[in-house]
Amino acid sequence: MSDAPSSGTIWGLGLGPGDPDLMSLRADRLLRGVRHVAYFRKPGRQGHARAIVDGILRRDVVEIAMEYPVTTEIPVADPAYNARLAPFYAECAERLAALAVGGEDVVVLCEGDPFFYGSFMHLHTRLAARVSVRVVPAITGMSAAWTATGLPVTWGDDVLTVLPATLPEAELARRIADTDALVVMKIGRNLPKLRAALSQAGKLERAWIVQYASMAVEKVARLEETGEEPVPYFSIVVVHGQGRRP
Repeated sequence: MSDAPSSGTIWGLGLGPGDPDLMSLRADRLLRGVRHVAYFRKPGRQGHARAIVDGILRRDVVEIAMEYPVTTEIPVADPAYNARLAPFYAECAERLAALAVGGEDVVVLCEGDPFFYGSFMHLHTRLAARVSVRVVPAITGMSAAWTATGLPVTWGDDVLTVLPATLPEAELARRIADTDALVVMKIGRNLPKLRAALSQAGKLERAWIVQYASMAVEKVARLEETGEEPVPYFSIVVVHGQGRRP
């Protein structure tokens, strides 16, 4: 009989929108039992994912902080952006794969849902064919955002569209005009462009902006009533559908 350890599993663990109470029971159980926990963050920061699980991890946890080499310093359309990130994700994947091959389970903390605009996807594509990788789904930030407005986001046959604000203004305006209900993410410095696109589509007066949905510092306001300054990363714009109802 071989004494070699069986392979471990890398878990992409969805933490939900930010409130630890909105994590799933499966996520909580895994977090309290696993010894290796990895998470992305900006250099010098704790990181939102790590902050969400503060006080939940076991005392002897081994933390693996994966620090982005670039975030907003280079435009995403610049080839240099991917040129910097690709080797970073490859290096992170190698580090986690080595642990899994050695028999260790590793939880990768993921804000929101791991398969929805998340960095974990870049690890998944590099690891899935090599080691055991499993995903724990979660409540998305957009669900928390439209809940924070106190209004249903879709009615009857409403079509919901999710857009990144990084798209060109004309493309944003076209897609906004063509949908019933709307969620816009990745806003940040793109807020003026998004506001103009919403106005062109005739939906600015129906737009809400939610910052830090479900967190202690949550802010909810009509977009028309906010200023032009950049908004935090955890900001989502919602336009509610007005469709069929009894």
